[in-house]
Amino acid sequence: MNIEQLKKDLTLDEGCINKIYLDHLRFPTLGIGHLITSKDEESGMPVGTEISEKRVFECFEKDIEIVCIELDRNMPWWKNLSEERQLVMANMCFNLGMTRLSKFKKFLKAMKEGKWEKASIEMMDSRWATQVGDRAVRLQKRVLTGD
Repeated sequence: MNIEQLKKDLTLDEGCINKIYLDHLRFPTLGIGHLITSKDEESGMPVGTEISEKRVFECFEKDIEIVCIELDRNMPWWKNLSEERQLVMANMCFNLGMTRLSKFKKFLKAMKEGKWEKASIEMMDSRWATQVGDRAVRLQKRVLTGD
C-alpha cells in the first residue's frame, strides 16, 4: 500500500491542527486526528495548547503504523485487496479504530469476498457515513471502482 497516499488522504480527511482540540465527540485530540491518551505527554494539557509540527508528525506516523499492524492482525485478508481498497480499509480503521471498524460485519464480509457493490452499500448504511459525509462518499467510490 502506498503509505504516502494514505498520509495525503488522512490529512485531507482529518485536517491538521497543531494544537490540542476537541474532536466531534469532545475528546482531546491533536494534529492529524491523534486521540490523546493517558500515555501521551500531552495528556491533561488544556485545549488550545500549541503542538510542534515534529510532534504532530511523530504521532501521525505512529498512528498509521498501529492501523496497519491492527489490520494485519485482525483482518489479514486486507493485504489481498487492490491498493485503493487497502487505502479505504486503512482510512476507516484510522478514523474508527479497530474496535468500531470490526462492528461493520456486513461491510467487512463483502470486502473479504470481493462483493464491491454490497460493501459500498453496507459502508454507507451507517451513522459513520452520515458523520463523515464527503469522506464516506469518496471512500465508497474507491470500493466500487478499485481506484
